[in-house]
Amino acid sequence: MSQIQWLEEVYKRKDLMLEELVKFLGIESVLDDSTASIRAPFGEKIGEALEFMLALGEKDGFRTRNVDGYAGHIEYGQGEELVGVLAHVDVVPAGDGWTSHPFDPAIRDGKLYARGAIDDKGPGMGAYFALRIIKELGLPVSKRIRLILGCDEESYWRCMKYYFEHEEMPGMGFTPDADFPLIIAEKGFLDFKIFGESDQPRLKGYEWVLDEFEAGQRVNMVPDYAMAKLTGSGDVFDLKMQVQEFLMNRGIQGFAEEADDYLKIVIKGQSHHGSEPDKGLNAALELARFLQSVELDVEGARYIQMINDLLVDSFFGEKLGIAQEDDRVGKLTVNAGVFQYKHREDHYIRVNVRYPIAGDSNEILTEIEEKTANYGMKVTDIDHKPAHFCDPNHPLIKTLSRVYEEQTGEKAELLAIGGGTYARTLDTGVAFGPTFPGKPETAHQKDEFIELEDLFKATAIYAQAIYELAK
Repeated sequence: MSQIQWLEEVYKRKDLMLEELVKFLGIESVLDDSTASIRAPFGEKIGEALEFMLALGEKDGFRTRNVDGYAGHIEYGQGEELVGVLAHVDVVPAGDGWTSHPFDPAIRDGKLYARGAIDDKGPGMGAYFALRIIKELGLPVSKRIRLILGCDEESYWRCMKYYFEHEEMPGMGFTPDADFPLIIAEKGFLDFKIFGESDQPRLKGYEWVLDEFEAGQRVNMVPDYAMAKLTGSGDVFDLKMQVQEFLMNRGIQGFAEEADDYLKIVIKGQSHHGSEPDKGLNAALELARFLQSVELDVEGARYIQMINDLLVDSFFGEKLGIAQEDDRVGKLTVNAGVFQYKHREDHYIRVNVRYPIAGDSNEILTEIEEKTANYGMKVTDIDHKPAHFCDPNHPLIKTLSRVYEEQTGEKAELLAIGGGTYARTLDTGVAFGPTFPGKPETAHQKDEFIELEDLFKATAIYAQAIYELAK
C-alpha cells in the first residue's frame, strides 16, 4: 500500500477543484460549425473550453500546448518515456427536460448536475488535480505525463487524428471516460448515413404527403424528440384521434396539432447513450411505427417503410441481418440517431453500429448496403473505428488493477464495453473509471450528474495510478 494518503490530498483541494469544475461545466462546449474558425475548428465554445483547461495548467506551472484548436495537452515530468491520460472537453447537446439548467451546474444531495459532469469534464478535472497533487507533493517521476485534451470526441474524433499526426504517441495510458474497475476491450464502431435522393415530383391525390420528418442531434444518442409534418386532403380530426389512440396504447407522450396548412405530429422519447439503444425510447422509431398505418405519398411511404422494416424493434441488428455477439463485449448494437427528411429533397438517417471484437466491418457494411438498396437508399459518409483490445498481462493493466484494489478494497474485474473511448487511439490504452460498479449511467441523458464523493475517490485513484505509471 502506498504511504501517501491520496484521498486526504484530494480533500485538501476539493473546494478549489469544485470551483474550477463549475466554471468548466458552465461552458456550453457543443460542436458548432457555425462558429468554427482556424483557432477553434469545432466551434467557439469548444475552443473556449480547451483554452480554459490550458490556462489553468499554465497558471499552475505546467507545460501546455494548444495543437491548432484540435486538441491540447498539459505536461509534467522529465524523461524519454511518455504516459498519457486522455480526456475530452466537448459534450453532447443538452436536450430537454432538465431539472436545472444543464450549463449552470447545481449541487443537490451530494451530486453535481450539469451536461459533462460525468462525460467527461468532471473526470477530466479529476485527472488534472491528480496531476497537480503529484506536482505539489514533489513526487519523483522518471517519465513525462501528459493530460491530453480532445475537442471532437462526441462526434468524429478528428481531434485525436490531428493530434497524433503532430505529437508523439504515449507508450501507454488511460482515459477517465467510462467505468471502473478497468476496461480492456471495446466494440468496433461504424457510423454512416443511409442516404436517399428525391425522385418524386410533387403529386396530388395522396391522402397524406410526408412533408417533413426529423429527429435526433447526435448519432451516439437515442433521440428523445421526433416531429413529422403532413399535408394532404385526409381527415385531420380522424388522424389526430389515431395519434391519441397510438400514444395511449404505447404508453408514450406526444401530440398532434394543426398549424397553417399542415398537421404536426410530435413524439417524445427517452434519451440514452447510443451504446445501449434498447435502454432509451427512440422517439423517431415510435413516430415511424405510427406513420406506417397512414396512407402516405410514395417517397414518404418508402422512407417510413424502410425504418420499420430495418430499424424498429431491432436494436441488435436482427432486421439488418447483422446480428452477432461474442463473450467479451456481448451483442452488436444499432442506434439510429439522426433522421432528416423533407419532401422532394435528399434525405437520410445517421446510424451507429457497434460490433464485437471479431466482427468483420466489411461484411456488416455489405449486408446493410444490400438491405437499404431495396428502398432506393445507399450507405455514405462511413466512419470506421476498429475494435480495441489490450493484453490483460500488460504492465499497464497490472498497475491499474493493483491501484484500484488498494484504493477500494474491491477486486479489479477486467471489463469490456459497447461504448467507445479514447483508449482505442492509443497503441496501449484502457478506459479507467470514473463510474463505480453499481452506480447509474447518466452520460448523454437529461440531469446528467456525478456524485461528489465518487469524483473525489476517482481523483485519488487517478493520482496514485499516474504516479505508479510514471515513477
